[in-house]
Amino acid sequence: MLDIVLDSVTRYLESMPRAPSPLLSVAPMMDHTDRHLRWILRRISRRTLLYTEMVVTHAIRHGDREKLLGFDPSERPLALQLGGDDPVALAECARIAEDMGYDEVDLNVGCPSDRVRSGAFGAVLMRTPEKVADGVAAMRAAVSIPVTVKHRIGVDEADAYEDLVRFVEIVAPSGADRFVVHARKAILGGLSPKQNREIPPLRHADVHRLKVDFPELQIEINGGIKTLEESLDHLRHVDAVMIGRGVIERPMLLADADRLIFGETTEPPTREAIAEQAQAYVERQVHADPSFRPRWVLRHLSSLYAGVPGAAVWRRTLSEREDLGEARAAVAAR
Repeated sequence: MLDIVLDSVTRYLESMPRAPSPLLSVAPMMDHTDRHLRWILRRISRRTLLYTEMVVTHAIRHGDREKLLGFDPSERPLALQLGGDDPVALAECARIAEDMGYDEVDLNVGCPSDRVRSGAFGAVLMRTPEKVADGVAAMRAAVSIPVTVKHRIGVDEADAYEDLVRFVEIVAPSGADRFVVHARKAILGGLSPKQNREIPPLRHADVHRLKVDFPELQIEINGGIKTLEESLDHLRHVDAVMIGRGVIERPMLLADADRLIFGETTEPPTREAIAEQAQAYVERQVHADPSFRPRWVLRHLSSLYAGVPGAAVWRRTLSEREDLGEARAAVAAR
């Protein structure tokens, strides 16, 4: 049955133009890219594609969907990243995402954590690209929004460039609109997720080469990229760039993204404007829900002033007072 679906999807896609590349995106990151961080980042850049944290299909099918997937419309363009390996469940969750207004849906084939590995999805799926292809084909048949795959350049001993090529060759006919390639391999035994972001060496050249070998595919690069200047350099070789921890460390690096990456002429926002808007956002949330905790937002703002005078007093005031108004006043009084 899935072979029939795959064939029909392939024929359909051959007659349709691919969705345009987003050029720049912020990586899905567990414990970081929740709806509050996304709201903040959207005030900094209007055009950068944002992602949810990874959400497993079982949770979506049986849990509180509004809590798991709800978002402010202003967060768009927004992609949902799914974790799972069952084509039926992936297709159902992709439909839910499209119905809720998500702009893209992504399949996680890169996370190396023990929890993900034990569930037979994430980076371990690189060992069975046929299963990835089945999942992508099922999602592609279910929705009209782009379906993407975020993966590593390899996993464990299967880390040669030829292994990466084989993975892409098998998955591409399923209709994946974009391959988001983390330029490190995943080591599934003995390394923590944090170590998997740091110890395996970066191989950006392999991702550049992938675009040369598959010019018809949209290839996005991820891994170790922390500035817009680096992003512009990579965009000479690939279709799009994904930044992860660099945005967590210095969210205002996105302030020039709309101008430098997307060619817009609007003035970038200031830190003061972002802080003022965030304070109003927190007040609205508390008014709407008395159980809301301001720290859910404030934790994402601790690095707003990173690299500029006032950063230390900003962080200290937020941590000690948990009051955005006092933090703003403390920086202004310097």
